[in-house]
Amino acid sequence: MKYSRLTKEQFEELHQEFINFLATQSITADEWANLKTNKPELAEMELDVFSDLIWEGVLNKAKYLEHFSAQHIYLFRLGGKKMKAIVVNVKNDKVDITTKDGYNWLRENLMDESVEFLQADKPYSDDINLDKFKMIEQGAAITKGDLFKYFDGLIN
Repeated sequence: MKYSRLTKEQFEELHQEFINFLATQSITADEWANLKTNKPELAEMELDVFSDLIWEGVLNKAKYLEHFSAQHIYLFRLGGKKMKAIVVNVKNDKVDITTKDGYNWLRENLMDESVEFLQADKPYSDDINLDKFKMIEQGAAITKGDLFKYFDGLIN
């Protein structure tokens, strides 16, 4: 498996898509029930293949990622050949931007000397989607890019 298996909740959400996936492999509901009972390792493989297909589709569509920590915001625009990163550093240990108060402090103090903006281009490895997935595993979330666009406009 290339990525990770979907959660039970994700499988439930994608129930119809999974049925369609099985149908493309000519696996009926009865055959699926039989597989789960008599060949669980084969059923597990089908779940893994489906999970990878879903992840591949999601990762292909992802254009922006965000990751927040107490003193940093990492924003990424996922281009075709490289990603552009904007990092907002808060050099104030009393401020935690993952809280409402901390985030409000940041909004009101963007030009404070304790707020630093960095930007860089980051090349992908040979597997662009795996790079994106690893960032998601580390806590990044796929977004529409509103924060990235805001900060990009602010600093460029």
